[in-house]
Amino acid sequence: MIAYEKKLDRDLAWALREGSMHFEKESAVHTTLLKITTRLTELEIPYAVVGGMAMFFHGYRRFTEDVDILVTPEGLKLIHEKLGYLPPFAGSKHLRDEEFGVRVEFLVTGRYPGDGQLKPIAIPDPGQVSTEIQGISFLNLPTLVEMKLVSGMTGAGRLKDLGDVEQMIQILRIPEDFAKKLHPYVRDRFAERWHNVRQMPEDSD
Repeated sequence: MIAYEKKLDRDLAWALREGSMHFEKESAVHTTLLKITTRLTELEIPYAVVGGMAMFFHGYRRFTEDVDILVTPEGLKLIHEKLGYLPPFAGSKHLRDEEFGVRVEFLVTGRYPGDGQLKPIAIPDPGQVSTEIQGISFLNLPTLVEMKLVSGMTGAGRLKDLGDVEQMIQILRIPEDFAKKLHPYVRDRFAERWHNVRQMPEDSD
């Protein structure tokens, strides 16, 4: 099985076709998303799609190479026992779709985003922070923004997550008072990103 990201790297023409199909919701990543969320629903495993695919379905449409899913520790155990996907290496909590080679990565309830160290915000239970879009459970927008802010604030090499927040503010037209929906730990950083967006030239998008 060839990893999806390696296929993208080795064949530019194929990668461009995949990119185009992604925005039509027909890429290998979209197909992998539908396959695994269908199985999770069949197995009654609580989940919420996070990361790039969550942003895509909330309205910030950008390309991504993988599927990220929030699950409980119990859910992750069942996934490894019953789904039949291959881990990229022995002992990994992540999986890879055998048909397309797309990575499926998991965030686990109770752990800490960003650098993994103790902080006021922990990774939540998917059952408490999910919203249904087109029949699939996604992380709701306030929690998605929170997780991106925490990751960008504390994760080494994760400044892109703060850029994603700015893009969501701009593209989704998130208002300044959206900060009230966020944990106090990230409100000042959200306000900073919001004002950065306000200062951008009108034609910057």
